[in-house]
Amino acid sequence: MKEVKNIFKKSILYQILYLGLFISLLIFLIFYWLKFYTNHGQKVKLDNLIGKDLNKAQSLISKNNFQLVVIDSVFILGKNGGIILEQNPKPNAEVKNNRKVYVVISKFDPDKIRVSELPILYGNDYTQKAIELKHRGILTSIKAKKYDPGDENHIIEVYYNNELIIDKNIIKNNIQINKGGNLEFVISDKSAGDSEIPNLTCKTVSEADFILQQLNLQIGDLNSKGTIKDTMESYIIDQDPKFIEGAKIPMNSKVNLTIVNFRPSRCLK
Repeated sequence: MKEVKNIFKKSILYQILYLGLFISLLIFLIFYWLKFYTNHGQKVKLDNLIGKDLNKAQSLISKNNFQLVVIDSVFILGKNGGIILEQNPKPNAEVKNNRKVYVVISKFDPDKIRVSELPILYGNDYTQKAIELKHRGILTSIKAKKYDPGDENHIIEVYYNNELIIDKNIIKNNIQINKGGNLEFVISDKSAGDSEIPNLTCKTVSEADFILQQLNLQIGDLNSKGTIKDTMESYIIDQDPKFIEGAKIPMNSKVNLTIVNFRPSRCLK
C-alpha cells in the first residue's frame, strides 16, 4: 500500500514539473510573439549614405538588416571609385527593417573615347575645340606653338601620352582616350618658331627688307658709315647677328645693319 502511495506521489510531482515547464515555455513563446508583433512593421530612419564608400555604407546599415543594391555607376573626374552618389530611399527616410537600398556609385575605371569619336580637331580653332572636349570630360593643354602662315591659334598637332595621334597627315582613329585624360596640342602662331639668319652683306636695304619679311624677321637699327643719300638703296657691309650657316633666331627678331652709300669693292667680285 505504501508503495502505491509513493508511486502516486511521484506521478503527481512529475505532472506538476511538466506543467511548470509547459507554462514556462508558453510564457516564453507569448513574450517572443508579443515582441515580434510589437516590432513588426516598425520603421527606422535610413542613414545618409551619399559620399560614403560602398563597403563602409553596407557595414553602417547592416544593424537593420538593410541590403545595398548597386543599380548604376558613373565616372566622375577626380572622384574615387565605389563612392555612393545617389540612394533610394532618400537619406533619413523612415523604412522597415530588411529593406533593400538602391544606390548609384562612382566608377573605378574611366570611360573611354576613341579618337574617331572626337570632333574634327586638325585645322580648327584650339579655344573652341578645348571647350567641346571639356564637355566630354577631356582635358586639354598647349604643348607648343609652331609658326604657320595661316590663321593663328589653330590646331596643327595633337598628342596623347606623348604620342602623336593627329596632324595633317595622320589620324589614329583606334586610340582610346580616358575621360579625364589630357590631350596636348601644338597650335599655329605667326610669331612662333625660329628662322635661319640670312646673309645680307652686299645687298641693298630694300633687298634685305624683302628677304627678312619672307623669314618673319625685321630690320633693326641702321648704323651708317658716311653720308647716305637713299637709305633703302644703300648697301649693307655688316649685320648683327652675323650670318652663320644653319644658325637661327626667333621669328620677329630684329637684324641690325651697318650701311654705306656705295657698293663696297669686295661686293663687286
